[in-house]
Amino acid sequence: MSAQHTKPTELAKEIDTALSYFPQLKDVPIDFKFKKDIKHSTMQAQPKFGSFLKHRSKRGYNIFISEKFKIAGKEFLTKHIPSEILVGWFGHELGHIIDYQERSKMNLIRFGLKYIFSDKHIVEAERAADTYAVRQGMSAYILKTKNFILNHADITEEYKNRIQKYYLSPEEIMHIVNELEEETKN
Repeated sequence: MSAQHTKPTELAKEIDTALSYFPQLKDVPIDFKFKKDIKHSTMQAQPKFGSFLKHRSKRGYNIFISEKFKIAGKEFLTKHIPSEILVGWFGHELGHIIDYQERSKMNLIRFGLKYIFSDKHIVEAERAADTYAVRQGMSAYILKTKNFILNHADITEEYKNRIQKYYLSPEEIMHIVNELEEETKN
């Protein structure tokens, strides 16, 4: 999508699709890169080291992609997850970046500390990222990603419970979509 974005070639199509819903990120440096393992997650968005101290217009970001995804104790390569599901996951992570961009330096540092130490804050942050992605027009992808996780027989109950605890439910996503439709009518 932009020279500001670096990405693994095997996921370029999905990343570009997700980025197409976020034109405001066209000139924001974002590196999408594989990481051996991300605790409790498949992907993780964060400001690049040192970016915390820069003005929001000068920040760069990383989106780390876990190389492997576990389903029922078996490991699968993340790049083999269905395309639409990956687009939804990338959309969620880009929602985090939109959220980070609206924060001042000190607010972003406080946000990071609260994310580490407060379970309640994790809920707020993850639900906000989902909401940003849905408001950007990605509801179909976000819903497919949620349904993939919640309805996949081989995904552990522990992971499903984490998704239900921290992220918007499919019903809440549809509520936001309905609100957006009402806003456009008025």
